[in-house]
Amino acid sequence: MAKKKTKDNVSNKTVEETPIVEESKKEEVEVKKVRSTSIDHKCPNCNAKLNYNIELQKWKCDYCDSEFTLEELQKRLNNASTAKKNDDSEVVEDDDTTYVQYNCPDCGAEIIADELTSATFCIYCGNTAILKNKLAGKFKPDYIIPFKKTEQDARNAFNNVTKGKPFVPKSFKSTANIEKIRGVYIPFWLYTILLSGDVKISGTKSTSWRVGDTHYTKTDYYDIYRKGTMKFNRIPVDGSSRFDDALMNTIEPFNYNDLKEYNHAYLSGFIAEKYDIDKTRSFKDASDRSKTTGDQEFLNTCVGYGSKMVVSRNYFPRTDLCEYVLLPVYMVNVKYNGKYYTFAMNGQTGEFVGNVPISPMKAIIKTVIAFAIAFVIALLISIIFFYIGGN
Repeated sequence: MAKKKTKDNVSNKTVEETPIVEESKKEEVEVKKVRSTSIDHKCPNCNAKLNYNIELQKWKCDYCDSEFTLEELQKRLNNASTAKKNDDSEVVEDDDTTYVQYNCPDCGAEIIADELTSATFCIYCGNTAILKNKLAGKFKPDYIIPFKKTEQDARNAFNNVTKGKPFVPKSFKSTANIEKIRGVYIPFWLYTILLSGDVKISGTKSTSWRVGDTHYTKTDYYDIYRKGTMKFNRIPVDGSSRFDDALMNTIEPFNYNDLKEYNHAYLSGFIAEKYDIDKTRSFKDASDRSKTTGDQEFLNTCVGYGSKMVVSRNYFPRTDLCEYVLLPVYMVNVKYNGKYYTFAMNGQTGEFVGNVPISPMKAIIKTVIAFAIAFVIALLISIIFFYIGGN
């Protein structure tokens, strides 16, 4: 057995990463009495409700058909003058959650939203209400990616995800089971990380040969060293404890070329959340994912080895840029047999994920049928060979 030592360095490399999102603990939020300011966007021409139109990528009035770009809307509407202060807003508390109570700026109905909701709907008139104070100061996002997919796209994606799955209960596939489809802007932190470090990798190379009836294998073991610096651009970390991290990870990546400077006009017609996991706590998730990708990048430089694995590492991650953004996601909730199934769709790319139930009876029946068919075929083959052999 031979033992060899090699030593090499890896050059600096810039890597775009789509990391695995780990679960974060919910941050305790200090309960304070607040004044809520609700904003609803009105058509400058007829004063009807004005929503962001995904297909046009503009704001469109469904009443008079007027269309506006963001620049036109800002020019014709002074957001400050359309804000309606609700002097009667107050905090309502129960044992688990703090709620903010406010009045709908359109119909005056009393609406209650929890402390993390930044934009919601009035269930009576359907108008969007954006709680401006929730989006100010440290909670004001730097950027936003507007929705590009529609609610109908989410319905179609749900129909497609159940196709080709024979064990899914037939009744589950009905869109009538969909309880809610909501377009939600979810808060994310985007980290640019510079990762410096070194790793020790164990590698093997094997050769085999035969002499007569004897087979020989020789395995050489190598200690491989790598050292270098990598830059990771915009590693995303979900800043809300409400949403399943596995779902949020699976619908990535987002195309950050579509990032736009944040303006609360984009929230019209959608629900929005503010972060409850701050950037300091989220940095650990981002740095852990940069280390995982760093391992893989170093391993990729070890060419020609039959096996290889990192046995030790020493990393020093640091960030010089952290951006707070809102990213578009459709949440689809399906109720089946008294249980809720949650699906998520990337509101920009259309990536759709979620787990579907399996019908045990359907699986048993199909398995029995498949076994019976295989048994009959085997029996027929045996009979044919029996007769052929007899002749």
